[in-house]
Amino acid sequence: MQQASSATPVVGRDAELTRLSGVLERARGGEARAVLIAGDAGVGKTRVLDEVGAQAAATGMTVVTGHCVDLGDVGLPYLPFTEILGVLAADERFSGALAAYPVVERLLGAGSGSVRDVDGRLRLFEGMAGLLADVAEVAPLLLVLEDLHWADQSSRDLLRFLLGRGVLRHRLAVFASYRADDLHRRHPLRPLLAELIRLPVVERLELRPLADPDVDRLVRALEPRPLPEATVRRIVERAEGNAFYAEELLAATDTESGGVPSGLADVLLIRFEQLSETAQQVLRTAAVAGRRVDHDLLREAAGLPETELESALRDAVGRQLLVAGDDDTYSFRHALAREAVYADLLPGERARLHGAFARLLAGRGHRAESAAERAHHYRESHDLAEALAASLEAADHAQQVGAPAEEQRHLETALDLWPAVGAEARPSGGGADRVTLTLRASAAAAHAGELHRAVALTRSALAELGQDTDSELAARVRYTLAGDLLRVDSLTAAFAYSSEALAMIPEEPPSHTWVWAAATHVLAARHVGENETALKVARRALGVAERLRVTDAQADLLISLAVFDGEGRRGPEGRQRLLKARELARSSGNAAVELRALFNLAMGCYESGALAECVPFLTEGLDRARRAGLLSSPYPLEMRYLRLLVLNVLGRWDECVRAAAADAEVLPAAGGYTMGPALFVTLARGDVAAADRARALLEGPFDWMAALVAGIVLTEAAALRGDPEEAVRWMRSTVTALTDETGARPDVTVRLAALALAAVADTAAGLRLTGDGAGASRWTGTASELVELARATAGRGENGAAQGPEGQAWLARAEAEWVRARSGPDVAAWAAAVTAFGYGDVYERARCRLRYAEALLAAGHREEAAAEARAVRETADLLGAAPLREQVDALIRRGRLSERPGGGVGAAVLTAREQDVLRLLALGRSNRQIGEELFISGKTASVHVSNILAKLGASSRGEAVAIAYREGLIAREPSASG
Repeated sequence: MQQASSATPVVGRDAELTRLSGVLERARGGEARAVLIAGDAGVGKTRVLDEVGAQAAATGMTVVTGHCVDLGDVGLPYLPFTEILGVLAADERFSGALAAYPVVERLLGAGSGSVRDVDGRLRLFEGMAGLLADVAEVAPLLLVLEDLHWADQSSRDLLRFLLGRGVLRHRLAVFASYRADDLHRRHPLRPLLAELIRLPVVERLELRPLADPDVDRLVRALEPRPLPEATVRRIVERAEGNAFYAEELLAATDTESGGVPSGLADVLLIRFEQLSETAQQVLRTAAVAGRRVDHDLLREAAGLPETELESALRDAVGRQLLVAGDDDTYSFRHALAREAVYADLLPGERARLHGAFARLLAGRGHRAESAAERAHHYRESHDLAEALAASLEAADHAQQVGAPAEEQRHLETALDLWPAVGAEARPSGGGADRVTLTLRASAAAAHAGELHRAVALTRSALAELGQDTDSELAARVRYTLAGDLLRVDSLTAAFAYSSEALAMIPEEPPSHTWVWAAATHVLAARHVGENETALKVARRALGVAERLRVTDAQADLLISLAVFDGEGRRGPEGRQRLLKARELARSSGNAAVELRALFNLAMGCYESGALAECVPFLTEGLDRARRAGLLSSPYPLEMRYLRLLVLNVLGRWDECVRAAAADAEVLPAAGGYTMGPALFVTLARGDVAAADRARALLEGPFDWMAALVAGIVLTEAAALRGDPEEAVRWMRSTVTALTDETGARPDVTVRLAALALAAVADTAAGLRLTGDGAGASRWTGTASELVELARATAGRGENGAAQGPEGQAWLARAEAEWVRARSGPDVAAWAAAVTAFGYGDVYERARCRLRYAEALLAAGHREEAAAEARAVRETADLLGAAPLREQVDALIRRGRLSERPGGGVGAAVLTAREQDVLRLLALGRSNRQIGEELFISGKTASVHVSNILAKLGASSRGEAVAIAYREGLIAREPSASG
């Protein structure tokens, strides 16, 4: 299975090989990891993988490699995994394992299943995970994925699933390489890498350019003849640490000109031109096929007799431009070589060869898995009619294997080709018109989490409607667009389109289209404040849905009534409607509506303060989404956010962070906001980088939930920094961004106001202490404005009724902060805030208890203050909330609340991490060295050092160490000579 190791020596990679060998050793013992191997093109990723693969094979491991291929904008779903399965299927040792998972055979073109059904994609993923686990039971397994930067989205999704689902608990290791220099800012691999590296089983290994002495050694090892020093030196200079550059530059020294070209492409082409004319023709043909080509296909495309082809291939392999595979294929030794040859083709030559490959592939039968490849070749050969047909076939195949992003891409390609293909040459049959195809592409985009793209596509469908278009289709386009616009918070436009849709078709005779147009109009009307219209249409449409027995529409309308009518989803009537809707949606098989019911059931529990009760609904909802393949749709994303929020509020912070990392395996780019509660945790634990991650959520098109999460984190971060102006600015800008088109402010306004008030109160109190009454008064005015905003919002939430326990708790905190800003800490106000957060928010209750302790101390109630402070310290330690612990320790010192005689400094004042830092500080370590020894950044080490100096009352590092020795906080290290 493993190709023979290249003759190229490995130099300068001892540390990387040792690290990878260690991973393999642990894998053989059942304790494995995945390693993401990054490096620039040509730096030596493949060579390192070949070497470590050979080592693995020598120890009895099975080594299988899957290659990702660059086909421009065409995706081949699951291509590297299909290659891996093909290798495993050829090994008799694994026949039993393959037989146990027939669901994966569809990737090999066998099997009769389809993943059009709701749980097909999950079964495919789980089947692949189970197969790899069983193979690893037969023999330890090394899975190598090369060129991950070219991976299709379905392969990226499957990799995310495998690594996040514990497949590495078996005797299995995964090494995946990618070009770091190919990852531009919007590259689709970037978010996946960010997600994977957070998993505990994944680590990253960067192959940096080789040092000049290593390049020198490489060049001399490659060339047995003595080389002039000037030649070696010039190669080393030009290679700039890139092993492939060095090899190519060395090979170019054989040219008659003797000159070294300035660019790699020139070097590659000079070497290419050293081949015979026939060999050059074969390489040009192979470059059009892609990185790898089947021998028979290459022979037919090149149009050469077998003997001439073999001679040409021998020449190309001998020059190390091509590499022969075990499966009768040939591949370019490096992707850069293929790219250079392909770019050198004349336009006509390129089109002719693409056409040849397209016809040859078509002649082999219209296999679904080859449709994407045929579409690519037909398009590049300018055979647009065939390209259109193949693109539609590729879209069908992508849909069947559960690859919505690839389905969308193929459909959009077909739509681009549509006007260039004559009507007589276009596919015919149901659904083969431009409007229907555009709606299908829009649905695929929404399923893949590309909500703004879905809107754009549906708008395009609307623009395609003609005067003679069927009224039901015209209405369907409009209410689909209204639903898409609601998901991206374009509320007024959504209402306008839903109104048009409802007006286009009569209520009588009753029809399914009218019912769904009405259901969409209900949502849009509610979002623009047309509550009476929403309720009237919902009740009327519910009756029609019941008469027609459209149970999923009936369920959807019941959900709307449960949320909008009476006490809303918090009330008993709303809950009963939601439970009935869940059952109706389930019986109809409409997973999307069922998910909406489950989300609202969970939210109703949360808003009532019944935190534990909402967890089962969230668990059920996410499981249903997983089985339906709808994890990227809006309601499951909001469920993930709510689940993490519940864990955060209950103080189960470690679980929250772990769940966030696990969730990342299935999140689309649009789901970044769901990590919000984990950002709340990391910020509360003192990680200032949480603010940078929150700010990144604001990039790209506006997203309501992303703006909410970012607003909370950035307002809180500014408050923790003691920057009231920034806190108030973020609070105001966030409320403005989240206020809807009717002027209704979001419920989160109360929380944001309370967070900003904390910073304002801190500043006002500090100014009063310095005698700056005027400055304090200015901030008091701001505080009054903020508390009025909190009062108004808490009294009338988004559904028109007063907010529930959470909103009232934040209002109580805002009131207490307002009093503190005006006159100082107030016992009664902070006691009320502590009581209000008793519904279950562990951290916020502790923060209010800290202020309560401060108020008690100011009122002279020292014993009660000390008891509260001790309770806050215990909670801070339990949560790992370092800033809160530092604040309570500072209060204990200021108020002399310590139980130690004399109130001296003690080890209890320092956190465990600070004691570790202090020990290294005493050994004379720098911040960078401290960071390296404790596996933290130098910046974080600097923060710890500053905290230690403040706690010990020291003005320098040396003074802090002296105080620590004097107080017995650290013991002197024995001398080396003692």
